Amino acid sequence: MVPFQVWIGVALLPLLLQCSLAVTEVSCADVVPLKLRREVISITDFGAVGDGKTLNTWPFKKAIYRIQHMRKRGGTLLYIPPGVWLTGSFSLTSHMTLYLARGAVIKSTQVTRNWPLVDPLPSYGRGRELPGKRYMSFIQGDGISDVIITGENGTIDGQGEVWWNMWRKGTLHHTRPNLLDNVVIKYVTVLAPYDSPNTDGIDPGNLLPDDTSCSNVCIEDAHIATGDDLVAIKSGWDEYGIAYGRPSSGITIRRLTGSSPFSGIAIGSETSGGVHNILVENINLYNTGFGIHIKTNVGRGGYIRNVTVINVSMNKVRQAIRIAGDVGDHPDEYFNRHAVPTVDGVTIKNVLGVDIQQPGSIEGIRSSPFTRVCLCNVKLWGVRPHTESWRCTDVSGAALGVQPWPCSELTDTVTAGFCSSAF
Repeated sequence: MVPFQVWIGVALLPLLLQCSLAVTEVSCADVVPLKLRREVISITDFGAVGDGKTLNTWPFKKAIYRIQHMRKRGGTLLYIPPGVWLTGSFSLTSHMTLYLARGAVIKSTQVTRNWPLVDPLPSYGRGRELPGKRYMSFIQGDGISDVIITGENGTIDGQGEVWWNMWRKGTLHHTRPNLLDNVVIKYVTVLAPYDSPNTDGIDPGNLLPDDTSCSNVCIEDAHIATGDDLVAIKSGWDEYGIAYGRPSSGITIRRLTGSSPFSGIAIGSETSGGVHNILVENINLYNTGFGIHIKTNVGRGGYIRNVTVINVSMNKVRQAIRIAGDVGDHPDEYFNRHAVPTVDGVTIKNVLGVDIQQPGSIEGIRSSPFTRVCLCNVKLWGVRPHTESWRCTDVSGAALGVQPWPCSELTDTVTAGFCSSAF
């Protein structure tokens, strides 16, 4: 596991009141405490030049090699002073802090011809965009622990435009790289152009170089504006994810603000290893395609269960809530068409939206209906005249204090007991 910390009627009245209770601000930042390193070294000690022109891949590799092999007790802090430090991809090591001073920019080179290749994720079986290997992440770590990335509001600039252009032109030879248990991401800003392709802000599983699944992850106090999902939780792709069999669980996302043409908070669609115990709270979304998007497909297998979303504000969102069982493509023709996923125990409460084009859709799978889907105190305004309010098929659940009033499928009296306890 790789711990990263980046310093990115009357009877119903009591339940309605309970739905509206304020949530005391909490934090899970202490899951990975910020450590004081006994040794401090500077990237300039290894010949690096921060002029934005000199390529510093070798100085970064030398500095990290030293940290790895000297093994100073308590670990080592690698200090990046003000300046623009151009470099190719490099790997971190255990027991180190990468510290960016105010005004420090670690910038990726746009020369890609010698960019290293790594094996595909075992839970994907191939590159996500193209078969075969994938390009190594700009900053990565393999099998490491006790790693902190922090500083004084420094910047890591992946210069992704060169990769986006290759993707648009069809000249990409391998799956593009990523920018980067017990992962804490706090006080980060993640930016990419609104039209940049496949630029998820944070994919928790992709923090790990050999997997898309993850556990015990905390994402707090972040601002994300990208061309794809702001946060996307995944756990493997069809037969490869089923065989790998590693779920994503224990993930907390709170106090996040952002904008995207796609989803604010997404779960799936690649969830073949399973996803459970997810908490999303205190989210502010604007100019976004889908607010909350939970998605899977036949062939995925796996499950999505015990998901709680509370205290969400939305402004100018195309569709506030979407839970769907027909989303996503397949890696190849060998996926199991009988591998049907399950979705159970999804609670969404205290959602306020303005200028919402369409409230939502909850469309399960005929052979595997979604169960125990609960909506509480969900108020969505600005729905266009003659627009269908809610679309629901193959789902059971309950609703309380929802405006516009949801579909009849969410009136199941058996499920109401579960939903009442969840509310």
